[in-house]
Amino acid sequence: MRAFVISPLIAACALAATVAQAAFPDRPITIVVPYAPGGAADAVARVLATRMGARLGASVIVDNKAGASGTIGASYVAKATADGYTLLYDATPYSINPHLFPKMPYASTALQPLSLVLLAPNALIVKADSPFKNVNDLIAKAKAEPGKLNFASGGSGTVQRLAAELFRQKLQLDMVHVPYKSGGPAIADVMGGQVDFMFGTIAASYPLVSGGKLRALAVSAPERSKRLPDVPTVAETVIPGYEAYEWNGVFLPAGTPEPVAAKLQQALVEVLKEDEVKQRLADLGAQAIGSTPAEFVTFLKKEDAKWGEVVRKGDIKLD
Repeated sequence: MRAFVISPLIAACALAATVAQAAFPDRPITIVVPYAPGGAADAVARVLATRMGARLGASVIVDNKAGASGTIGASYVAKATADGYTLLYDATPYSINPHLFPKMPYASTALQPLSLVLLAPNALIVKADSPFKNVNDLIAKAKAEPGKLNFASGGSGTVQRLAAELFRQKLQLDMVHVPYKSGGPAIADVMGGQVDFMFGTIAASYPLVSGGKLRALAVSAPERSKRLPDVPTVAETVIPGYEAYEWNGVFLPAGTPEPVAAKLQQALVEVLKEDEVKQRLADLGAQAIGSTPAEFVTFLKKEDAKWGEVVRKGDIKLD
């Protein structure tokens, strides 16, 4: 029988890795947000960074690396050292981009899902004095005058656009998309009547709806929003099973050691259970989740399939 001898160097390296994982974290952790400062994802990431840092006993900082619909920041993390000190805080475009970009700057296997953070439905909004009193009024108009109604979005790669496109495809409506550079100008033109409707974030829409400047006809989640409890869902009114979320989640470079990933996931989930954090997310029209990596993988597969089909059927291209 052959005898195998483990070299002292290999044994020492293995011991060093084990010690490093046990000591994790012993230096600052960076959460990369692939979007500009001041947005919803950035704001939530900063709340989580502060509270995760307190639980982990280390500084957690947010680094914005915006551009190319989030792919610049995601690519940066995908190529980072898989030691748990660089995290990606991404959102719905993560699932949409592979279907819009002819070539992604990183392989899908280069990132490993850690946890789904939140789900935030959109609201189908029209101007306050719109003739559309409910979603069926809008649908009737679209069917009576094909190609006349238009809808706004913050850009072709946004869930605002794809939520409306999913709505259009399911009902076989002929409507015109009007893309904007961001959601703010789009909502402003809906409010002013230059565009007929859009699926806007509840965080941005709610103050205008409650202030009487917009009317919400439906929400895109399977259940009604706590922020807009009197507004029905698309699913309950016209399209059973319809759902379109803005989601946020955390990823790690693939190959991050399991003990390190587990420690990060536990800290994140515990933060998302805090009453104050849940309330802050609820104020944005979002629901705190805090999933296991496996649950997040399952969710991402469904998102990928859904938005891939919508993009293909709609022949959607980047603006």
